[in-house]
Amino acid sequence: MNLKEKETQSLMDLITQFFPETKGLNLTRRNNFKVLFILDGLDECRLPLNFDGNKTWSDVSSQVSLDVLLTNLIKGNLLPSALIWITTRPAAASKIPPDCIDQVTEIRGFNDVQKEEYFRKRFKNENQAKEIIDHVKKSKSLFIMCHIPVFCWISATVLQNILDERRSNDVRNQAGDISKTLQESNAEDTPKTLTQMYTHFLRFQIQQSRRKYDGEYTLNISWDEKAIFSLGKLAFHQLERNNLIFYDTDLEACGIDVYKASVYSGMCTQIFKEETGIILGTTFCFVHLSIQEFIAALYAHLFLDIQKQSVFVQDSMKQEKHGTMIDLLKTAVDKALESETGHLDLFLRFLLGLSLQTNRLLLRGLVTQQDCSDQSKKEIVEYIKQKFEANLSPERSINLFYCLNELNDQTLVKEIQTHLREGSLSSGDLSPAQWSALAFVLLTSEEEQEEFELQKFKKSDECLIRLSAVIKTSKRALLNDCNLTDKSCSALATVLGSDTNLKELNLNNNNLQDTGVKLLCSGLKNMQCKLEILRLSDCSITEEGYKALASALRSNPSHLTELDLTGNDPGQSGVKELSDLLQDPNCQLKTLRFLGSAAEEACKYLTEVLYIKNPLLLRELNLSKHVLGDTRVNQITALLQDKHCTLNTLMLKNSSITEEGCAALISAFDSNPSNLIELDLSGNKVGNSGMKKICLLLKNPRCKFEKLKLSDCSITEEGYKALASA
Repeated sequence: MNLKEKETQSLMDLITQFFPETKGLNLTRRNNFKVLFILDGLDECRLPLNFDGNKTWSDVSSQVSLDVLLTNLIKGNLLPSALIWITTRPAAASKIPPDCIDQVTEIRGFNDVQKEEYFRKRFKNENQAKEIIDHVKKSKSLFIMCHIPVFCWISATVLQNILDERRSNDVRNQAGDISKTLQESNAEDTPKTLTQMYTHFLRFQIQQSRRKYDGEYTLNISWDEKAIFSLGKLAFHQLERNNLIFYDTDLEACGIDVYKASVYSGMCTQIFKEETGIILGTTFCFVHLSIQEFIAALYAHLFLDIQKQSVFVQDSMKQEKHGTMIDLLKTAVDKALESETGHLDLFLRFLLGLSLQTNRLLLRGLVTQQDCSDQSKKEIVEYIKQKFEANLSPERSINLFYCLNELNDQTLVKEIQTHLREGSLSSGDLSPAQWSALAFVLLTSEEEQEEFELQKFKKSDECLIRLSAVIKTSKRALLNDCNLTDKSCSALATVLGSDTNLKELNLNNNNLQDTGVKLLCSGLKNMQCKLEILRLSDCSITEEGYKALASALRSNPSHLTELDLTGNDPGQSGVKELSDLLQDPNCQLKTLRFLGSAAEEACKYLTEVLYIKNPLLLRELNLSKHVLGDTRVNQITALLQDKHCTLNTLMLKNSSITEEGCAALISAFDSNPSNLIELDLSGNKVGNSGMKKICLLLKNPRCKFEKLKLSDCSITEEGYKALASA
């Protein structure tokens, strides 16, 4: 579609041009056809996608610009009954207005187990596979990058080539211990950073092309500087514009002959590929965005070597006579931090890595061997550290630490590791740079972040906000009793509405109030939120907060299975809101803890809904301290007698239940005793007669009670004897 961006067409003409077999079909007849559009690769789209500025368009047969067609198709103005499936990298997803999105599915790449599985399947030799896995895992930054399948392929290609070369040398030297080759290799030929890995990959691909096209293979690389410079120019300028797809004109502007484009893919077999459409023409792209980013960074260094100027300054009148590397690196840091989507993050890591002499040695003959002096390296490291003082997003902060890693600087990280060992983080005040370092250390730790406990660090809103990126990767977040306010809820909402592992969130005993709950709800109702357990006991929530919570869970009801709201005051309207939520057929709540000061009339809503509307999903029900009395207990007994009831835990502490109500409950259990394992009747007037009823139930072989709480129940010696006998 990019090749047609300047044309005006009708939707029907556009469809038939792509799919001639649809000619003559009337796709607007919704009873005859169900149409699905797959828009593959939104991040590769070079149309402006001006959703706010484009006019509304609903005529499928009249011509208009392609951008107007596409935005109106997505918004549902054109073919409103059609389904639309869009694939994209995350950075471009924000182009689509949220109200146009019904469902989001994130494909996250390899998890840690799958990363290792890839290498084991790639290499038949088990020792070789293990050696490569061990090497990649030693560098956390490399292992993290392996979630991208293409990076696994690049790493496997590079490390296998190194092993093969070392094995050949070992055979010649009659020392064939392959298992030690990577460990014994020096820094020059064993990649430990991202920059080193991609530099080795470039060298390997050029060696392969020489072998394929020229029939020669040598360890020394013969660089085609002009070709790499042209390719780098294309990569850099298109990366600046955030373009991943290129046209004939883009290649020509960089001095690349369109008719000889295959030469470049020949020189760098897996670096650059050409895609030819059946009808429309030819487009070009790099095999993967990270390869484009690396070639772009290499071009910036070549440009500085050749032109003695920074690649970022477009106006030659403003160019310094002799640009310096430190100026180039500082400008690149600033440019990367200005990007909202982070599209220059990886480019910056490569650029900084290529400034080191150890990496430039791998490119000898292509780049000059000057690099940052010790003073210049110290200057750029300090410049990066100063950036932490600004209010950076967690993503930008984390990337700066990866940048320091490429520069072999670990000072901030070692400071935090010392604090962690000494256990001094729960009381100490950290600088912004140290907070960022703490997040980085936790995110790149060898240990899986199954659980994040805020009390181990510092009980404050600031600490939570600074470490929100860590919470995002954890399965459980224990934030209870941490002096949190509504300030934390905005950060948590962002976490809940993103691609996160978080399944359990404990916010008990924090003064969140209704304002905080409302902020939290913006994340809960996001379709990406997969939270299963939410604890909000004693958070000063009133009717208003309950209404917001119920509304959010109605918007996204299918994941939450446990909700704890004990110790808050819902009032009658708050109880009614939650009761209405339980009527939703998609509601999956199995545990509802609902202690509070709601009156009997409010509790009526809940018990009626449980029995009449949606009675049997709950596993735990806590109605303790509600003014139930024997009358309301009869409604609960009706619920318990239902053969589909799956309730495991029932808590009715201090609920004004007498011997009569107890007898009704026991009768219900006796008719359907197979699920309940815990009953709390403490603080009720059970008496000896009630206890005897309970004892009859305990003798039933189908009874599964594991916990029975009967403190302060007016039971005397007679009742205890009955219990012991049962």
